[in-house]
Amino acid sequence: MSSRNTLVTFLTRYFPGHALEDDEDIFALGFVNSLFAMKLVGFIESAFEIQIEQADLDIDNFRTVNAMVAFVAGKQAAGGAAARA
Repeated sequence: MSSRNTLVTFLTRYFPGHALEDDEDIFALGFVNSLFAMKLVGFIESAFEIQIEQADLDIDNFRTVNAMVAFVAGKQAAGGAAARA
């Protein structure tokens, strides 16, 4: 399953009845509170086997499906680069 599909599957469980577009800001839509934000971070770490550092906790990394996909891809690429170094 692609990272996009994995994220959409997770998010639609929490946003029933809303067809989430890839560029919709889930914070601006009012779907996210602090508890859900932490749940989302934990899910991303677990599902994609990445470590989200304090510096990564920029809201722009988590606003949209596209932003999360790009963030995950960047973390995975950096992890692969670190493993090869």
